[in-house]
Amino acid sequence: MKKSIFLVAAILVAVTSCTLDKTDYESEISTIVTEHFEYLEVISFTKNDYQISIEALNGTFYKGYNDFRLKITNIQTNESLNTSEITFLPISTNYNGNNSSGPHRYNLNYNSTEDYYSGYAVFTNESTDSENWKLYLSFTDNDQTYTVDQDIIVEAQTNMNLNMTSFTGSDGEQYFIALVAPQKPKIAQNELVAGIYTYNPPSNEADTFPDASQFSYSEVADYTLLLDPRMPEPSMGNHSSLNNEDLTQQEDGLYYGIVNYTMTGNWTLNFRLQNQFGEIIKGTEVSTEFTPGIEGARSELYIDILF
Repeated sequence: MKKSIFLVAAILVAVTSCTLDKTDYESEISTIVTEHFEYLEVISFTKNDYQISIEALNGTFYKGYNDFRLKITNIQTNESLNTSEITFLPISTNYNGNNSSGPHRYNLNYNSTEDYYSGYAVFTNESTDSENWKLYLSFTDNDQTYTVDQDIIVEAQTNMNLNMTSFTGSDGEQYFIALVAPQKPKIAQNELVAGIYTYNPPSNEADTFPDASQFSYSEVADYTLLLDPRMPEPSMGNHSSLNNEDLTQQEDGLYYGIVNYTMTGNWTLNFRLQNQFGEIIKGTEVSTEFTPGIEGARSELYIDILF
């Protein structure tokens, strides 16, 4: 009988704490989590007779996944380039002079309907006093190739729903997972979107800098990102939710699944990355036990979010 009373009391404490935390998080969400839908200019500069403009959501490059739109206009003719092959290479340099990059679309795609070149970049760190980012672009017009380099600023990502992680898999490959959507989840089933990428180690010695072969990445194809979302805080008891769906790759190269958030607050997206042969590349299963007062254990592979 005493055990039953203790269990009921523990559950009541957990539910009460959950309700209080939920109220606190609802107050916090209105000031922290912001959705950005408008593409605004991040940077604009000239090279010879060409004006180059890049737009991104909120007019900002953030750490993590970024869609962007690039336009090149011939200043003399006031015509946009629409037949050029444009390459895009972001490179980060730290205080020691070491160079690195992040997943990106190297050969940009042309959108003929809206007259811009589209691409994406996953910036693995924000700009600091000791680490900076520079874009290296190339394009061709009238059989002449132009190369451009331009400093850019990458801001810290304040929206935890767009967090990212990087790791080395059991196959020895370097992987990157970057959350793309939702920016602002709802208490409901949400479509969860992520990009999954791997670094392509160069097979040859570096040529003249910047050699794109030294900074090459690929979209991971036909894997499955197994999902187990949980609230790990002690007051939440490590509880999860029903009707979640693992993430699988769709035609645009991104991975789509369903995450069911039953309340606002801190959630951990526990992952296991499974290759096309059913092998787990990274990640561990987490306990399903209800543990009021005890912090829930996270998978070996996870991303924390907050809404």
